[in-house]
Parts: sequence; C-alpha cells; structure tokens
Amino acid sequence: MLLSAPKLSISPSSSSSSAAAYSAPLLFPVKKSSIPARNFPSFLHSATSHISLGVPRAASSSSSPSPMIEKETLETHRPHTFLRESDEAAAFSSSSSDSAGSVRARFEKMIRDAQDSVCTAIEAVDNGSKFKEDVWSRPGGGGGISRVLQDGAVWEKAGVNVSVVYGVMPPEAYRAAKPSSDNGDIKPGPIPFFAAGISSVLHPHNPFAPTLHFNYRYFETDAPKDAPGAPRQWWFGGGTDFTPAYIFEEDVKHFHSVQKSACDKFDPSFYPRFKKWCDDYFYIKHRGERRGLGGIFFDDLNDYDQEMLLSFATECANSVIPAYIPIIEKRKDTPYTERNKAWQQLRRGRYVEFNLVYDRGTTFGLKTGGRIESILVSLPLSARWEYDHKPEEGSEEWKLLDACINPKEWL
Repeated sequence: MLLSAPKLSISPSSSSSSAAAYSAPLLFPVKKSSIPARNFPSFLHSATSHISLGVPRAASSSSSPSPMIEKETLETHRPHTFLRESDEAAAFSSSSSDSAGSVRARFEKMIRDAQDSVCTAIEAVDNGSKFKEDVWSRPGGGGGISRVLQDGAVWEKAGVNVSVVYGVMPPEAYRAAKPSSDNGDIKPGPIPFFAAGISSVLHPHNPFAPTLHFNYRYFETDAPKDAPGAPRQWWFGGGTDFTPAYIFEEDVKHFHSVQKSACDKFDPSFYPRFKKWCDDYFYIKHRGERRGLGGIFFDDLNDYDQEMLLSFATECANSVIPAYIPIIEKRKDTPYTERNKAWQQLRRGRYVEFNLVYDRGTTFGLKTGGRIESILVSLPLSARWEYDHKPEEGSEEWKLLDACINPKEWL
C-alpha cells in the first residue's frame, strides 16, 4: 500500500534520549509553547522549532506563560539580513570579533551562504529543476527563507530552510536553568532570546540514493531585566545524518569520513562522541531500530571557545556537499526494481514514524498550530507500511535493517 505521508497531530514523546534535540521538521515559528521542566536550551528549541530546533521533553501545566514571538508575514524579496537594526549596527561598529552582534551576523551569513551553496548543488544535479522559495519576516525583527524542490529529476522532495528568530523567554525557564544556588530570591522577568539556524532534508527518487538530513543552529539569551548582571547565555547545536535504503559500504565510509575530517580539525574527541550521540538520538523506540546509519549530532555546546564553535559549525555546514553530492552522482541513475522501490518506501515509513512520533520539533508544531506546510516539509512525498514485514535474512534489505538495529563503527 503506497500512501501519501499522513498529516497527523501527535503529542510530544517522552523519549528517554539524553539529547535535547530534534530531527529536521523545517518548521515556521509556532504561536505558543509550554515551559519545559528540564532545561534552558529545550525551551528555546521549542520556541524556534521552525528551524528544527526541537521540543521540550517535558512541559509544565497549560497555565504557564507562553513565549512572545510575533506572527510572520510573507515578503516579496530577500532582505540582506534578518537581524534587527541594533544587531546589524553592533556587528559593523564593533571592534571585537566575538561581540554578540558580530557572532549573530556571522552565523546568519554562514547559514544563508550554506543554503545558497546546497541549493545550487542540488539544482545542478537535478537537471534544471528549481527550488520554490518563500521569504518571511516579522515586524520586530527576524525572518527566514524556505526553499522546496519537489518532483524533480533526481529528488522526490528537497527542503532547505534558514531562519532568524527573536523571542522572549518566560521567567520559569530562567529559574529552571539557573538553580537556587544562583537564583537566591531573584525572580527575573522575561528574558529576550535570539536563535538562528539552517535545516534540510533531501529525499531522492532512486532507492539506491540515500536521504540526507542536516541542521546547524546558534542560540543566545540576554540577561533578564529584573536580574541585572546575570550572564548572557549562548550555545551551538547541529548535525548531519545519512539514511540510505541500501548499504554501499564505500558510500557510508565516505560520508562518515567527511564528518570525521570536519570534527578532527577541531577536536579528535568530537567524531566518536557526536557519532554516538547521533545513533542514540535517531532511535525509533517502538521499532527498536535507528532511522538510518548515523552521522554526527551535538547540542547545547558552550564549553569551548565561542569562535572555535562558530568555525566548527561552519566547517560542518560546508561539509554537506562533499559528503553527499558525490554519492548522489554515483547512485542516482542506478537501475532498480519494484522490490527495491517498495523497500525504500518501507524505510521512508520509518522516517515518517520517527518524525511524527519522536521528533520534538515536528510534534510540537503539530500540537501548537505551526505552519503545517513547513512542519511537514521534512516528510517524503510517499511512504509504505506492510503488515508484519520482515526482510529475508541475509538479503540486502536485511543487512540495512541489521545495521539500523546494531549501529556499526564505519571507520
């Protein structure tokens, strides 16, 4: 049975994963949020879930305040920046390269450059197909660019979105993040925050060509107005992961070697640490298997130099094309059978299950009234479910499933 990806409203999962994260919903800003009981970053993930920044694992009662994020409006052209004028001015006037304005401006430039380069590479491979583009903004600052290519020659569906978001964090989130030893009797007021990111999912037609997901993001919070002197918080997150329907070991090794090379330029511990984090996060609990063959995944990174992490995120984003496009070029025209296509559709079904059941960005957007077309842009055009399907042991399909159940070290 071949079905269009379902539009279901599913409550956020209480996944036991330690990652406060997301997959790749490519959402537009949602109108409201509950306050997470867990940590600072989770709140901001949910408040900016349009850029695949996730949803809180646990939420407080519905009586909790909501973040104040203005509704977006569509624009007819791309502005040179989505930053507020004050941030743009700070970026140009600052003599310090690590000022808040400078980091915000440079991160926005990085994600917009990455969006352009990835879209250009995809269009070049797809024989002239072009992305449809939506540009949106908010009166108080912020906005984004959503690009989707659908029913192309190579890609069934490809989405590449960037977003810049300004919002306000309720005081409960600050107190949850800063325990009593720091807070004392302080009852801080609303805390302004900034978030920016790029998020993408690429689904090819050919079952021998893999799906790719990546996103990279940056967060900042300002000191609460009622708690002068409280430190500004910032952190980075992101990842790139690989979801084939069939294993070509040279392809998987190539993909992971590019991730490792990007990581090793900054810290040799990054690749093994972030590979395991990726394997652990993209776990379909009810199936007992991973969504794909992993990659790298990290979140809430702020225990390294800010400039180093900005460079690291840039390196990872710039590694998407060399990691993925050579594999697509090699596999996009491989002959395939109806059986191969049916297996790809079954694995696409797993992709749908993970995104709608476990992905915190997707489920939160569905529950709270986000822009449905942007929320579901990460889903494939079609997917398949068969009752009690089990691939024959030793088959190529079985080998893929075994690798998803038992993650391997590919390098």
